Amino acid sequence: MDLVTLIAAIFVFLMVILFHEFGHFIIAKLVGIKVNEFSIGMGPKIFQTKKNETKYSLRLLPIGGYVSMEGEDEKSNDPRSFNNVPAKYRIAVVAAGAIMNFALAIVVFSVVSFNIGMQTTTVAETLPGSPAEIVGIETGDKIVRINNVEIKSWNSIINEISNSNPAEDMTIEVVRNGEKKNFVLKPEVNEENRVIIGIMPTLKKGFIPAIKGGFQKTISTLMLMFEFIKMVFKGQVTTKDLSGPVGVIYTIGEAAKYGFTDLLFLTGLISVNLGFFNLLPIPALDGSRIVILFLEIIRGKAIDPEKEGFIHFLGFIALILLMLTITYSDIMRINMFRR
Repeated sequence: MDLVTLIAAIFVFLMVILFHEFGHFIIAKLVGIKVNEFSIGMGPKIFQTKKNETKYSLRLLPIGGYVSMEGEDEKSNDPRSFNNVPAKYRIAVVAAGAIMNFALAIVVFSVVSFNIGMQTTTVAETLPGSPAEIVGIETGDKIVRINNVEIKSWNSIINEISNSNPAEDMTIEVVRNGEKKNFVLKPEVNEENRVIIGIMPTLKKGFIPAIKGGFQKTISTLMLMFEFIKMVFKGQVTTKDLSGPVGVIYTIGEAAKYGFTDLLFLTGLISVNLGFFNLLPIPALDGSRIVILFLEIIRGKAIDPEKEGFIHFLGFIALILLMLTITYSDIMRINMFRR
């Protein structure tokens, strides 16, 4: 691992994990839960200070952080312990980590949009010899409909084209100089097996477009995660399609070579993935804790802590085994030991 990859990986992991943990921390403070420690990094302590009742620590390994709340993993008679506050407050604390990951994604995607510009529905150019050029689509044309589906963003253009049948004609409605024009073309499939028509978007820069771009990219990434879950249930995903820490670090290193904007973009993608994955109702993840807390509200009493702990323990073991399998797949795919 070279120095650039190391620094980039530390930056990305610290950002996404610290935002996640800060979400738990700030909501716990707001609802009155006693927080014993908020740590930046893991492992041995380098520095520690205490303000009021909370210790703030800097630890040796820069791979994230954690929040230690009173009564979170043990019994406590303190009225401000995690297990002694109302379930609705505990749900807010648990969910806040993922919400902060989505907030981080919006911020970094907005910065990326500000740097490179937000993709609009107006055509900047048509590729030579492409279906769009052949039928007469021109620079400056604003695409308003594809196959009678209203277009509101560049992502919706991509979705409509990608999900179309390349063997069938596609209708494109554009606005040119205030007038509507309709084109019929047959899309083509490129070398990456993607359906395309050969257009590039105009980029619009500015603060408001950047914020809009941040929200749009975060939402579109979330939609991709839901599509991924559908593929999992259909049996279309294997461990070879997943990436563990080794694969993620390798990808971070590759992104860092292209500049800080690309690294920020990848940070946004990883942050959305972490937030989404943590909300899945899988034992040992935040999602399963939220489900158990909702069950507590419905039943009117808490689940036996020992039973809940055992469920989370089994989930943790399963996740570790899955991570080891994925890591082995990453190592073989990247050929780490053959370099």
